[in-house]
Amino acid sequence: MSPSNKAVDAPEMPAPPVKEHVAHSLSGALGLLLAVLGPLLGIGLVLGGVAVGFDPGDRPAVGVTLIVVGALTTVAALFAWNGVKMVAPGEARVIQLFGRYVGTLRTDGLRWVNPLTSSTRISTRVRNHETAVLKVNDAAGSPIEIAAVIVWQVEDTAQATFGVDDYEEFVTTQAETALRHIATNYPYEAHAEDTLSLRDNAESITDQLSAEVNARVAAAGVHVIESRFTHLAYAPEIASAMLQRQQAGAIIAARQQIVEGACGMVETAVARITEQGFVELDEERKAAMVSNLLVVLCGDRGTQPVVNTGSLYQ
Repeated sequence: MSPSNKAVDAPEMPAPPVKEHVAHSLSGALGLLLAVLGPLLGIGLVLGGVAVGFDPGDRPAVGVTLIVVGALTTVAALFAWNGVKMVAPGEARVIQLFGRYVGTLRTDGLRWVNPLTSSTRISTRVRNHETAVLKVNDAAGSPIEIAAVIVWQVEDTAQATFGVDDYEEFVTTQAETALRHIATNYPYEAHAEDTLSLRDNAESITDQLSAEVNARVAAAGVHVIESRFTHLAYAPEIASAMLQRQQAGAIIAARQQIVEGACGMVETAVARITEQGFVELDEERKAAMVSNLLVVLCGDRGTQPVVNTGSLYQ
């Protein structure tokens, strides 16, 4: 079964307490206009009330009324300023009213919401998280060092805010946990053709890593885009021994290829000599020729020919 089709082995996360929805808001230009013109109007009313109050021809009650209305207008305008929210590209605002989630602002620019609400800025940009170099044992029990980079993005701002305590720390911890779990399920290198390994099948295994991390961080409203290994090696205490084994395997593979090629060349040479018939070769002479050709073709060093001045049988 390929890693992409293998069931994701991840714990079952609890259901999120809330789901993201759009917060009710108005154009921020209206709120900004009220916030700027309101204090000017209020100050004008207060000054007018003061002027009327000192005019002997008018009743003092009118001046007091203007002062009170102007003061209330100024306070209300300053209070309305709290409802103006600026949303930059690549971020969102989570709006709460007395601790209750009322929606999320994702529209870029200025928006005006209920001044009694509070907001939390949260980034929706694509981010990278590179894990530390972890030392684990692979499926064969060999200690290895492994690290990966996880590309992720916040999809549900409500879950990221209320589903977990700290969504960034949650992603960090779950990514390292999933990486350790994946590393223990596969050997560093395969010793059989039908066995997946971390070194030879990294792309397929990282697809499974992405799926597992995605399942683990879904409770935080986070989506994993992709993951890749950034470091993969044997642990230092066994690296030299494993290097010798790899070198021995490479030498054996090279020798096998050399022997296969040499046998083909010898077979061609004997067949052509026999076909053209310019030298009569009995079975003993053929065996001697095959032996000499194999020594020449398979040897590591240059051969030193020996000239036989007699016959093959002397």
